[in-house]
Amino acid sequence: MANYKFEGWLGDKPESAGGQMQWGAFEPKTWTEDDVDIKVTHCGICGSDLHMLRSGWGPTDYPCCVGHEIVGTIVRVGKNVKQHKLGDRVGVGAQARSCMQADCPDCSVGQESYCKRSNIHTYGSVFPEGGKSYGGYADYHRVNQHFAIKIPDAMPSEHAAPMMCGGITVYSPLKNHGCGPGKSVGIVGVGGLGHFAVMFAKALGADKVVGISRRAAKRDDVLKLGADEYIATADDNDWAQKHAGSLDLVVSTVSATNMPMNEYLGLIKTGGTFVQVGAPDNGELPPINIFTLLVSAVKVTGSAIRPPAQIKEMLDFAVAKNIVPWVEKRPMAEANKAIVDMEGGNARYRYVLVNEKHL
Repeated sequence: MANYKFEGWLGDKPESAGGQMQWGAFEPKTWTEDDVDIKVTHCGICGSDLHMLRSGWGPTDYPCCVGHEIVGTIVRVGKNVKQHKLGDRVGVGAQARSCMQADCPDCSVGQESYCKRSNIHTYGSVFPEGGKSYGGYADYHRVNQHFAIKIPDAMPSEHAAPMMCGGITVYSPLKNHGCGPGKSVGIVGVGGLGHFAVMFAKALGADKVVGISRRAAKRDDVLKLGADEYIATADDNDWAQKHAGSLDLVVSTVSATNMPMNEYLGLIKTGGTFVQVGAPDNGELPPINIFTLLVSAVKVTGSAIRPPAQIKEMLDFAVAKNIVPWVEKRPMAEANKAIVDMEGGNARYRYVLVNEKHL
């Protein structure tokens, strides 16, 4: 039997998102011999955590321990585990398991994150064999070996943690939709996700990277991150006209239901692509005028979390290109204060909880 306890920050009502989580014990998923237990050292704070705590994407099955940007060391391995050993440093993103069957249309082609048969999230889901999934605002985490990704030795844990969700959420649509030499790329919203997107777009070789936010306050930061231009939509009444038809690809990280969607689409060149990755609480986006699409053949799509293989690819790419996220470390003991600060827009640009007793 393990000589450690599964304890973490638990939300038991929507008000938990306002800094009212309580530290307590929880029962992890039923152990299988394909699992590993991880001693959590770091966990990034993602906007998804707040959505889940406040039941923003539907009723949450409380109590819930959030956190799906987990990094730590393996302290227990199942008999069937071949990918990892005791003491390995690994990360866990937003997915805890898929069906992983050879006849699955998604899993069989390396698209586990889109598995329709059994898509278990890192927190807030129920496993077929029993037990709920609990996230990384905790001392320990249990997960299937396939969804624990080895962290490159050269990458600090506080940098790896926010890449497990925030990083891959924008790396994937950039890579999958042709970001590279000869392309002009716009990033809508420069926060935790957007700051990663600017760095990845530049590292992937885009000729021009444009940061797009409401106010000019982030201009200097965005240019330091590697952007070539900056658009402040609330400070320039003519921004949509000035930059119309100038971008091949736009990745939108914002989740505001009142975003100027048609103006964003107007920034895109003929045949270009708009990818939405931000998810508002009610799941609704502003309406799209069909003529905006018809006159320029703009493609509108979405992208969410991605499979372990692409997460590993992203981590290796980040090391090779020396991509260093802008993070602020916060003590795990002060998680309630940190999520309030996150909701207040104070992060520049990603908070990472540090479980100091495990360092």
